Amino acid sequence: MRTVSSRTRRMTFKGFQMTKLVIYSHCFAPSVGGAETGVMSLATGLATQFEITVVTNTAASGFDDRALPFKVVRTPRVIRLMKLISECDILHIAGPALLPLLIARVMSKPVVVEHHGYQAVCPNGALLKEPGRTLCVGHFMLGEYRACIRCQHATSSSYPKSLRSLILTMLRRSLCKRAKNIAISTHVLIRHQLLNTQVIYYGVRDPFQGTSVTTKQKPPQKVRFAYVGRFVLEKGISVFLKAAHECIDKGFIFDVLLIGDGPERPSLEQEIRELGLVPYARITGFLRGQDLESALDGIHVVVMPSVCEETAGLSAIEHMMRGRLVIASAIGGLGEVVGDGGLTFPPGDHRRLAEIMALVIEKPGLILQLGAAARTRAVKYFGYLRMLHEHANLYRAALGIEVKKNGPQITNVGA
Repeated sequence: MRTVSSRTRRMTFKGFQMTKLVIYSHCFAPSVGGAETGVMSLATGLATQFEITVVTNTAASGFDDRALPFKVVRTPRVIRLMKLISECDILHIAGPALLPLLIARVMSKPVVVEHHGYQAVCPNGALLKEPGRTLCVGHFMLGEYRACIRCQHATSSSYPKSLRSLILTMLRRSLCKRAKNIAISTHVLIRHQLLNTQVIYYGVRDPFQGTSVTTKQKPPQKVRFAYVGRFVLEKGISVFLKAAHECIDKGFIFDVLLIGDGPERPSLEQEIRELGLVPYARITGFLRGQDLESALDGIHVVVMPSVCEETAGLSAIEHMMRGRLVIASAIGGLGEVVGDGGLTFPPGDHRRLAEIMALVIEKPGLILQLGAAARTRAVKYFGYLRMLHEHANLYRAALGIEVKKNGPQITNVGA
């Protein structure tokens, strides 16, 4: 178990006295997702500069919190949550969770809300219209509340519950207007239309420590495309499989790897059989640790075919930092993150995706060329220390502390 003294913390963050920071995240490790990963990364990186407590409703389920360089409080009762918030200097909420927002408002505590989803602008938090989970035009922000109620009713047992969901969204948004907000992409900033908002991109550790070295030194003889993530409808994995089928029909030879698991796995397995992809495609199931690293080391191109408005695309950033070519649907914050560091296609357009895959197979040198571009973009915009600096400066601003031009200097971060 790692311990860090207050003296060490004060010395490593020059000019910034120890501050009690509570980070509230409804979901946290061992749960897996972008928000969970973001909170873990942030809390670990700032653990030598702040007295951090992560509060979550996720049970440990065997996860060893003692190995973390910060305190974790799981499933607290309301009284315990109130005490934790009352004792902190600043509250960071990963997603506009209503209860801690209300408590902080009553106690007049400085609040920073980081928007990993759309809970402040959509009753279902995903900007997906039910039934069918199609893209929503933004009925809530347009004031078309009847459409929101109908959407919620499609997955709810009653209209009263749908109305309640709408009212809670209104309350969340009202409370966010009184807080400092973080949008994890410019797309999220535009969607939320909250004036007191700053864009802070996800930051990931650089496996090559700032060098230009990439993991692939020569074009592969046989390209391996992979999807990495949850098997859910909105990730558009079926689009990827249909594109692969078109490429095979044209005589191209390549491999497809699906790394992950989820409720759509049975449907995907059936689709693989129906499209004749069994000789080419393989599902690994959920992997972590060394098993995941070994699987990732064997892939050349990551395909992210989302059909929902991704807020950012943390997985894309991680692959780009490793110098890996990413092909992604140009939707939401995902297209913004990839930018000129990869290849994009219209969401849901499997024919255009097939054309891009065929191009990469015919010109495998693109894997190295665009992989280098991906890494350059990732180093420039998605650095880990940059993310820590920007969060720390925002906390200072929320506390009314003057932020120097170059910001406080973080000279050591949690491992």
